[in-house]
Amino acid sequence: MGAIDHLIGRVPLVVRYILAALLLCGLILAMVYQRAGILRDGQEVRLEVVPVDPRDLFRGDYVVLDYRIAAVDLPKDATNEFRQGQKVFVTLRPNEAGKARAVAISSERPAVTGADIVIQGTVTAASVCPFNEAGIRDCKSANRAVRVKYGLESYFVPQGEGKKIETTEKARLEVVAAVAPSGQSAIKRLLIDGRPVYDEPPY
Repeated sequence: MGAIDHLIGRVPLVVRYILAALLLCGLILAMVYQRAGILRDGQEVRLEVVPVDPRDLFRGDYVVLDYRIAAVDLPKDATNEFRQGQKVFVTLRPNEAGKARAVAISSERPAVTGADIVIQGTVTAASVCPFNEAGIRDCKSANRAVRVKYGLESYFVPQGEGKKIETTEKARLEVVAAVAPSGQSAIKRLLIDGRPVYDEPPY
């Protein structure tokens, strides 16, 4: 270890700064390229959302989104136990209106057929109240659900527009997300009354 430190110490400080800057730029470009690939090639899925907390004073307006698919129902006879922080794969299936419903959850990526799409997420709570058909949490039900986040929970919009979205009636608001074969996802566009109001640029 001392030899490595000695070798690094012999590299001029300016060169070290340049190399560090190049490494940082490379990491940023890799992240941008990955996200662009998801937006360009990923399968589109429509998600029902509930927006909250419209403003971040340091970064302009944004909405924090709570998805209906964030609560994945567990079968009554389920034997699998999920833990907070666990990576999971959720199977999404469009309903008659074309909006995604979470129909299964697994610790391993499942095989899917038809219109089903698998999205990757992280468990934030192993047991929560499920949604009923009206999209309201039903804590009186004997059923339980797993709460999952997908990395789609924040969406930045032009300054001054966050409040308008935050106060939009829940039933009018949707997100179209792109889901890569790996299960990684990114927000592609925001819809109000089925019409696009914001499109995420690919870069």
